[in-house]
Amino acid sequence: MIELVPLLMFAAICALLMFGYPVAFTLGGTALIAAGLGIVYGVFDAELLRAFPDRLYGIMRNRTLVAVPLFVLMGVILERAKIAEDLLVNLTKVFMGARAGMAISVVVVGTLLAASTGIVGATVVTMGLMSLPTMLKQGYSPTLATGTICATGTLGQIIPPSIALVLLGDTLSNAYQQAQLSAGIFNPTPINAADLFIGAIIPGLLLVAAYIIYLLLIARRKPASAPPGEREALELWPLLHSLLPPITLMLMVLGSIMTGIATPTEAAAIGALGAALLAYSRGALDWARAGAVGRSTLQVTAMVFAILIGASLFSLVFRGYGGEELITGIFHSLPGGVIGATLLVMLVIFLLGFILDFFEITFVVVPIVGPVLLAMGVDPVWLGIMIAINLQTSFLTPPFGFALFYLRGVAPSSVATSAIYRGVIPFIAIQLLMLCVLALWPALATWLPAMVAR
Repeated sequence: MIELVPLLMFAAICALLMFGYPVAFTLGGTALIAAGLGIVYGVFDAELLRAFPDRLYGIMRNRTLVAVPLFVLMGVILERAKIAEDLLVNLTKVFMGARAGMAISVVVVGTLLAASTGIVGATVVTMGLMSLPTMLKQGYSPTLATGTICATGTLGQIIPPSIALVLLGDTLSNAYQQAQLSAGIFNPTPINAADLFIGAIIPGLLLVAAYIIYLLLIARRKPASAPPGEREALELWPLLHSLLPPITLMLMVLGSIMTGIATPTEAAAIGALGAALLAYSRGALDWARAGAVGRSTLQVTAMVFAILIGASLFSLVFRGYGGEELITGIFHSLPGGVIGATLLVMLVIFLLGFILDFFEITFVVVPIVGPVLLAMGVDPVWLGIMIAINLQTSFLTPPFGFALFYLRGVAPSSVATSAIYRGVIPFIAIQLLMLCVLALWPALATWLPAMVAR
């Protein structure tokens, strides 16, 4: 019975989260209750809890995690500076006149926002407010319009710089070191967020291309669902004025990482400073807005680190009950070896995406399964990109897909919730297809990091 305690802890987490309890307190509270009962009945070593303060100190000393508030700050500043509005207005003129032109412009703008901010909620809400009414007025099918906006918003999960990749990089780095210690070896240069940033570039661009190809196919098969708009006169200077700043900022952040000039944390500082200067130059950053930006950044950062602290306590108690050995035994008993184990993990993460969000899966599931898979020889960069794309679907899958909630909050009442749910299904299928492509050709995620490392 004691051997099943780790699985019961995990089941309790899922159940409590479905009832709406706060994530951080659910993780920490479940762990403390399980540890307390184990101490009372003499099946849990209380000395293991002494390691928790060291874990907290490790979180505070982690330089990679400093990138989280900096990237959040950059994203919030760019959101308040109305960068997306200028981009959408001008890029719509470029694609207008072609079938699905408005939808394609939404994907392109969403891609640039993802590369500039990486905040899913901000992108979905911004696109929903600005483009959805226009798309509906133009005659777009509500399912296609809402699906495009929701799916485009989730690109912030995979296209760097991404907070998701920063957190995944740190989690997988710890898992990689743990896997090496279990094998009695040590690599002084484990995986980090920079590796995932570089590895995500090709899969991210392929995903964007797949979205656009799908829109073009739909426009050809069902012209009434994505009609062309009236072509407007295109002015070059407004287009360049709206396009060049976010592209420049993106190249500064990614370029400094790829060339080795800056770490992800230092690049995040560059991005935050560049976003502040850009917003100030547009007159969109006064003292009142700066205060609002600071409060929003503090709220998101506090949420992330509270969940991280709760997850750290949960994983400590989980391992204290022999959870890691239990998972290792299950994986090694699966048919197909490492392929079967990886397939099971991807399936579990996809299914958990229906009820849990990105943070819970990253901080709870990945530390449990990561060391086992990495010890079995799975490439850490490839695994990180696979998990990132898989987690991207968690923002789209009903009933708790956050992108669906964000868009429902700003969509007109004439748009049925069922239309939003139906609209994201093809894009979920595209993301799952991308997972299959990466499984068949891992080099799509590993080739570029290996080239940059040379």
